[in-house]
Amino acid sequence: MVKYLETENLDDLVKSGLHIVDFYADWCGPCKMMGSVLETMNDVSVIKVNTDAHPELAQKFGVMSIPTLVFFKDGAEVRKEIGFKSKEEIERIINNL
Repeated sequence: MVKYLETENLDDLVKSGLHIVDFYADWCGPCKMMGSVLETMNDVSVIKVNTDAHPELAQKFGVMSIPTLVFFKDGAEVRKEIGFKSKEEIERIINNL
């Protein structure tokens, strides 16, 4: 399930379960490719955060390059990946968390 962050509090959205937060921008080509992959992920919650609309969140999580995926488990950041990742790579990461 892919959800776009609008006015919600990100901390509330990731407080339980496994979530991938995708920091992206509309003008970013690799981000668009990453978005296509994430839309095929059915077994994990994906929250998309537009860094142009939410620069404070990008700064809070130390996002310096996009796309950046931040993995949360029960409210805690457990892993960060920078750059495009294939579906297989993401599934491997999830299985190791």
